[in-house]
Amino acid sequence: MKSLQQYRIPFTGLKPGRHDFDFQIDDSFFQEFEYSLVKSGRLTVALELDKQETMLILTFKISGEIKLDCDVCLAAYPLHVDLSERQIVKFHGDEHLEDNTEEIILLTKNEHEIDVSGLIYEYITLAVPYINRCDDEGNTEWCDQQMIEKLKSLSGQEQEPTEGDPRWEALKNIKKQ
Repeated sequence: MKSLQQYRIPFTGLKPGRHDFDFQIDDSFFQEFEYSLVKSGRLTVALELDKQETMLILTFKISGEIKLDCDVCLAAYPLHVDLSERQIVKFHGDEHLEDNTEEIILLTKNEHEIDVSGLIYEYITLAVPYINRCDDEGNTEWCDQQMIEKLKSLSGQEQEPTEGDPRWEALKNIKKQ
């Protein structure tokens, strides 16, 4: 976790107003998170911190490429990421606030820095598609042609249609009646 120290922003010494921070994300960042969906990538993060009297408004602009494994051919391919997110951080005393939501992070008055590494990781991970596929399956420079051919041969698509099971024929006759 020592490599994540650079993502801690001490906000107590900052004057009210906008402040810009830039971060470079590489493979060492993703290695800090166990069971990460993303293992490799090169991204830049432009963070704008707007400090106000009772809150911080964090605006993230993340762009670059991450490497994912295709769910079809298992080859690694790059995925371009370009996203913009906003996070609100409110200051409060030790009393319990009722409006604690996922969109708002609450900090006590005695905290003096905020760690944005978890937020950056979360935003990048949310950019990963549910199903990972090469852009043009079978035709890209990343797609593993041998794997595609093996999958086609094992799928049975090239086999001759066989005679139907007689048990199903009896069920089809029931439907017609």
